[in-house]
Amino acid sequence: MGFLEGTDAAWAWVALGLVLAILEMLVPGVYLIWFAVAAIITGALTGLFDLSLTMQVIDFAFLALIAVFSARRFFRDQAGEGPDPLLNRRGAQLVGQVALVTQAIEHGSGRVHIGDSEWTAKGPDVEMGQRVRVTGSEGTALLVEPVGLLTEDNPTKVED
Repeated sequence: MGFLEGTDAAWAWVALGLVLAILEMLVPGVYLIWFAVAAIITGALTGLFDLSLTMQVIDFAFLALIAVFSARRFFRDQAGEGPDPLLNRRGAQLVGQVALVTQAIEHGSGRVHIGDSEWTAKGPDVEMGQRVRVTGSEGTALLVEPVGLLTEDNPTKVED
């Protein structure tokens, strides 16, 4: 028997897998664990079937590819929304709020003041000083529409 054949080879693959698993804990990212899984499975197959060195390397390569691509597909399909789906989407967070027109909206474009900021606004023509409701966002511009009268109790809510 030559180098990396038989029982010694099986234990060498398992040891390699354990080393890779330990390195996964030390190195940021999630990629070494899949090679660790492939090495451990290669060790198990080598112990069961007494594979030649060539077959061991081929098994490891294919198992590593299968593990990596399966994990990528699984995690891509599992990607979900975080606790705040509007995080880093400031324009989307403003939908439904009322803003004051600071530069008349003419020919579909103007400026509005909302909160502590001024935003570019897109929508129908509205005179300066009028109130508009944010209906959406398009890039850094807010999409707005004119609103009715404001209530005295809450100047940001409108009567429909």
